[in-house]
Amino acid sequence: MIEQLAAVHPLLPDLVGLAALLLASLLAYWFASRILVGAIRAFATRTTATWDDALIKYHVATRLAQMVPAIIIYMGMDLLPQIDAGLESVILNITSAYMIIIITITITASLNAANNIYEATPGARQRPIKGFIQLVQLAVWIIGLILFIAALLDRSPVIFLSSFGAATAVLMLVFKDTILSLVASVQLNAQDMIHVGDWIEAPQFGADGDVIDVQLHTVKVQNWDKTITTIPTHRLISDPFKNWRGMSESGGRRIKRSLHLDAGSVKFLTADDIENFRQFDVLTDYLANKDSELGQYNAAISRDINQRRLTNIGTFRAYTYNYLKKRTDIRKDMTLLVRQLTPGPEGIPIELYCFTNTTDWNAYEGIQADIFDHLMAIVPHFGLSLYQHPTGADFFHLTEG
Repeated sequence: MIEQLAAVHPLLPDLVGLAALLLASLLAYWFASRILVGAIRAFATRTTATWDDALIKYHVATRLAQMVPAIIIYMGMDLLPQIDAGLESVILNITSAYMIIIITITITASLNAANNIYEATPGARQRPIKGFIQLVQLAVWIIGLILFIAALLDRSPVIFLSSFGAATAVLMLVFKDTILSLVASVQLNAQDMIHVGDWIEAPQFGADGDVIDVQLHTVKVQNWDKTITTIPTHRLISDPFKNWRGMSESGGRRIKRSLHLDAGSVKFLTADDIENFRQFDVLTDYLANKDSELGQYNAAISRDINQRRLTNIGTFRAYTYNYLKKRTDIRKDMTLLVRQLTPGPEGIPIELYCFTNTTDWNAYEGIQADIFDHLMAIVPHFGLSLYQHPTGADFFHLTEG
């Protein structure tokens, strides 16, 4: 049969053999990609494990199925003894190069699947490995391309690796950002500086929001207005940024805000004022202690002008402090201060410094607003008035008067 085909044309036996080999490889690929891969996908959907779903998501089985026709052709060349040596060499080189590329792609997909499986674990937010995965993928592709070229040209990869040293300077320049990012990723992970889910603030990049992705080259931050800011990883090492993770982990969020009181409304309290304030439950202990303290101090002083007396601003500070201690949404085990800051052109600042028992933004703003709503409404009961700059209505009433 072979002699008859050769009599027609010398290349005809080779072409017939190659056509049969190609047909066998296509049938094997169809079986592997449709039957075997389909069975693997059906099995993965029925199991409760998640790791096999990750392998299906990144088409690892499909990549392996693409190896089947190349293996059939590579091994089937031994069944064609009459084929031309030059043609056989070209086919084997192309097949080998193809298999190297498929193996490279499969390893890359497997690493993506491994990262996906790892991100589902509890510790993934604290120790992301996506940057390291990308670095390994880069190394795999460099090695894969060297082997691909060596297989395609039928040369030893050692020849290409020997010239690799001479190109080191060029590669250092080309991969400068990658090297910087690699060092930065190692430092970020080693020093536990940033996690996915952290709230960071980096004004120089316009970033203020949650970290949604940490890669080898970039860190993505979703700002509170839902825009995305991309920051080079190595810039988070060289430039300062604020991480609010400590606040989230503490379970309390700080309130640091001031009420500005008109200095002209500060005065001493009269006996009637003190009796009126005794109606406030939060001032009962304060007034009792002050009565005892001032009574002992003033007993040795004959002139009223030299005696110590209660003031409305001091009593208001005590009221505010005890009011905060009574609230169940304010942490008692963290700093709680009500202090008077330096008076200035905008009056006397009374600053509240305390922590809520929640870090939820919406609940935090509600607690803070409730506190200051109450304090601004209660200020006139102490004979005090809030300070604000004169408005157009103030000038109108002044001229009208």
